[in-house]
Amino acid sequence: MTDKSQRRIAMVTGASGGIGRETALQLADAGYDLIIGSRRPEPLQELDLALQNKGVRVHAATLDVTDKKSAVAFVSGALAAMGRIDVLVNNAGLARGVTRIAEQQDEDEWQEMLDTNVMGLLRITRLVVPHMIEQRYGHVVNLGSTAGHDPYAGGSVYCATKFGVRAITSALRQELLGHPIRVTSVDPGMVETDFSRVRYRGDEDKASAVYAGLVPLSAADVADVIVFAVTRADHVNLDTIVMRPREQGPFGQVHRSL
Repeated sequence: MTDKSQRRIAMVTGASGGIGRETALQLADAGYDLIIGSRRPEPLQELDLALQNKGVRVHAATLDVTDKKSAVAFVSGALAAMGRIDVLVNNAGLARGVTRIAEQQDEDEWQEMLDTNVMGLLRITRLVVPHMIEQRYGHVVNLGSTAGHDPYAGGSVYCATKFGVRAITSALRQELLGHPIRVTSVDPGMVETDFSRVRYRGDEDKASAVYAGLVPLSAADVADVIVFAVTRADHVNLDTIVMRPREQGPFGQVHRSL
């Protein structure tokens, strides 16, 4: 994809930091032009500049996947500016809190996770996939989690959203059989990004303790796997990729060297 007119175009949601940012940068290095969206304008502008410095075309715009008007404007603006969307990386998502069900005093945290991780992903997918069908090419990559395989106490709703991503991805894959569109779920375990800071509302000590005594995955590790998936031959579909740091096993098992 050295000829700019022949480059594929990838859309990345939640692109201003963490896995989304690294995925956009690595896709640029792989020869993709980028459509990037995020609620945070300043880091999005910084990423926009970094991508332009790599010599790729970029369309950057603010995006709140929980807001229908924002999502519609983002996708329509991207299509107007770039002409097509070949790869969609549904990365926007979050965990909020670790309160157990019987101890939860309000539903705001639950609603935020459901609106972002499930409805937001569905909304962007619904807006993009018809264009992929029309252009007869596409690849949808959904960011899941090992929490969508192994639930844990204190993570009931977050885990439910990621089980939901698994179900949506599997159903979408079946719905698109017969169309030249691939669908992949990338489900990482412990990744050291802003994820735990967001979950613990900026408490650095609690966030750091999550990764103490082990080498977690990095955002770059996950981005590398996403780029691997989308750069396979067109007839190859990687359905589900589960990845964990070496010291993390299933069902909450973690070996820490303290």
